[in-house]
Amino acid sequence: MGHCDWAYVNEREHRYHDTEWGVPVHDDRRMFEHLTLESLQCGLSWDLMLKKREIFRQCFCDFDFDRIAAYTEEDVQRVMNTEGMLKSERKIRAVINNARRYQEVRAEFGSFCAYLWAFSGGKTIVYEGHAQGRVPVSNGLSDRISRDLKKRGFKYIGPVTVYSHLQACGVINDHAEDCPCFHRINETWPTVRLAPDDEAGLMAIRDMPEER
Repeated sequence: MGHCDWAYVNEREHRYHDTEWGVPVHDDRRMFEHLTLESLQCGLSWDLMLKKREIFRQCFCDFDFDRIAAYTEEDVQRVMNTEGMLKSERKIRAVINNARRYQEVRAEFGSFCAYLWAFSGGKTIVYEGHAQGRVPVSNGLSDRISRDLKKRGFKYIGPVTVYSHLQACGVINDHAEDCPCFHRINETWPTVRLAPDDEAGLMAIRDMPEER
């Protein structure tokens, strides 16, 4: 059986690919972890994020957004001084800011997952051509979500970062066609197939039958 090429980089990436990447997330705490890892990754390698993941969990209370939202200046310095932590005060403050904005989205929509999955009608999107390797770094959907999140005050959340997040949390299935994960996701969760960057089709998803 095949795998996505990047999954062969090392055992960390292989394990992440096989057990997490692209699996639909419907738990707000897990969703916040994915979003935070993507925002921290800006300008850095994804392997570094996986390597430091336990440090991030230590610094950010296992990604408990309610506890992070209550962080003070002392907490910022504690995180900054944690051995092995990224030494970017702007990113650390962005995580705290995003936790507070995350709370606001939850208050408005009931959960962040409800907010995010509404963009795809609750279905995982399979774009034509992506499984054959024609995968963009961003698209109309990620741009639209990025602009909305920025209006809500989120930081480090551009369209490329959002696209990576949509891939990671299963809103978009970008596994390779010969990867067993591609088929397992499509067979387990509701999916919809769309032409590349089909915004018109995306807007009509709620009226389409589920594809299993």
